[in-house]
Amino acid sequence: MASLRGVSRSARSLPISQLSRQLYPTATATSTTTTATCVRSASTSASNDSSSSSSHDAFAVLRELESDSKLGAPQASPEVKASFRPWKRAADRKFGLPSSRYQYHPPKYNRGPLHPIQSPAASDPIARDYVPGPFNLPRLRQTYQSTVASDLMTIAYNHVPPGTPKKEPVDRLRGWDGSSPYHKNRAKRGPRGSPQLTVVEKDITFRNIPEIKEITIASYTPDALKDPDHLLVARTMLLAITGTTPEITKTHADVAQWGIRSGERAGVKTTIYGNAAYEFLDRCIHLVFPRIKEWKGISASTGDSSGNLAFGLDPQDMTLFPEIEVNYDMYPSKMLTGCRVFVKTTATSDRQARLLLQSMGVPFYGQIRN
Repeated sequence: MASLRGVSRSARSLPISQLSRQLYPTATATSTTTTATCVRSASTSASNDSSSSSSHDAFAVLRELESDSKLGAPQASPEVKASFRPWKRAADRKFGLPSSRYQYHPPKYNRGPLHPIQSPAASDPIARDYVPGPFNLPRLRQTYQSTVASDLMTIAYNHVPPGTPKKEPVDRLRGWDGSSPYHKNRAKRGPRGSPQLTVVEKDITFRNIPEIKEITIASYTPDALKDPDHLLVARTMLLAITGTTPEITKTHADVAQWGIRSGERAGVKTTIYGNAAYEFLDRCIHLVFPRIKEWKGISASTGDSSGNLAFGLDPQDMTLFPEIEVNYDMYPSKMLTGCRVFVKTTATSDRQARLLLQSMGVPFYGQIRN
């Protein structure tokens, strides 16, 4: 092994069997001949020596290597460049590459946030819904993923002993008694009176843990009908606190007492999703709500019975946002406007949505309406 270290790096790349034949031609070779063959490079004297003929044959293979660098190779001609069309070769290929070996297909269906098989994040290029980003990770969303999601499952857990018969769902629609031939195959009727049929609340499992889907912030400024500058101020305020450009809304009805005509521009609104929604709610919970004087909280009776809650902010409350407070002199004090905030969640009832926001730190007061 010590004798092989003296051989050049190029010669060491040759097979061991070939080196052994070249370096040790006979079993009766003397130690002097062996030492002469194990030199670092083939010198002129070694090539003329008859005793080192085997070493000369061993290093003759190295003469076939190119001495010039590949960087000095001539550039390809325009004809060669024009004929090089890899896309055409890929299109003419009859058989595609095996997907199981060269491509990864994430699962098509998501079976809940706690399922062992998860789809990659949307920021991963191999995801089916690939979207560049996110470029930040809100603290409130981290809290939801690490603590709130599992706590909601624990709080809403309802133990059912094994073997308990399942309850038949109550039909909320009225059927027909069959007293007339026209009752056959006829759709069922709604309940008596005019009650609203709300969404049936589903139990919270690992497949449908409630989370925030989107938040819509809308501002109605009737003074903009006379002075359009109010509309500009309202739009600038929503742009500052959400980071998105609001759209201008128009009135849909005529109200003669208020001097409102249909089709006039009288408000702005914007909708934020994902991390932006969590960041906005985080600022409301930790920066705006604690600074509102004599604020009881959000009314517990709010909601549309489908898991969507709403609350309002006065013009004085809007100035508590850091984005507006830092540039307060830029907004005319008499043109400040409030807003209405609609929090849309994936919950199936107001009770679940209220439980979600309570776990994040939103206070509620008053009579609770399921």
